[in-house]
Formats: sequence, C-alpha cells, structure tokens
Amino acid sequence: MYEPIRTKSVHSTVAGDADFPHRSREDELDIQLAGHLSALLAVTDELRVLEPSGDLDEAAEKLAAQVGRLRGGTAPVRMTVAPPGTDLTALHQRAHALAGRALVVAASRADTAAAILAAEQMDAHAAALAPLELASH
Repeated sequence: MYEPIRTKSVHSTVAGDADFPHRSREDELDIQLAGHLSALLAVTDELRVLEPSGDLDEAAEKLAAQVGRLRGGTAPVRMTVAPPGTDLTALHQRAHALAGRALVVAASRADTAAAILAAEQMDAHAAALAPLELASH
C-alpha cells in the first residue's frame, strides 16, 4: 500500500554527523563563565585606572587567573586606560551586574572558586555604590 522511504529524511539531525563539532554543557558553561569574568575584569581594570587601590589590583589579578584557567591558560587582554568621561557609578553598577551573571553560571557548573570570587565582587561593588548613590542624591 505504501512505498518505503528510500532517501534520507530532510528532518534528520546532524547529531550523527562526525564532522560537526560538539561541545558538552560543561564546555559551554566554561565559555560563558569566562566571558562574564572577562567583562568583569575589563570593568575592574577601568576602575583601577580611575580609582587606584590595592583591593582592585588584587581583584583584577584573581579575575585574570580565573579567566586564564577557564581558557586553558590563555591570559586575558588587560585594559590600561579608561575612556574619557567614564562614570564611576555606572562602572560599579555594570561590575555588580556582571559579577551576578558570573555567580549564576559558576553556581550552575559547580565552580566554587569562581562563585566565591563573583560573590566577593558583587559585595565589593555594592559597597562601593552605596556612598556614590548617596552623593548623587
């Protein structure tokens, strides 16, 4: 009654194709976490230029180490100057948000070291925002 299908279905997936590159969920989370921590490092470097402090230097070194670990030893590019007219409040807010994103990804991949670092950065930027927000009102 029905003739059997003799051609390959157009609905088949490429999952069986060995030429297609595959990454595990852990690899994808590593890439995402490295991206969030790299962005946080860039903002931290901007803040270091505008407000030099030992705490920011230490945080930047820890962030660079984590990014390097996640990228297989490749050192991240570091920022040495801040764009003119940079707003400190906006930078701290951005850093706080990035640290929050990094914390979520680190927790989902059970990376304790990165999660602790992200939580510390969230706390540091929240503390830095308090006096800045009071001064602006």
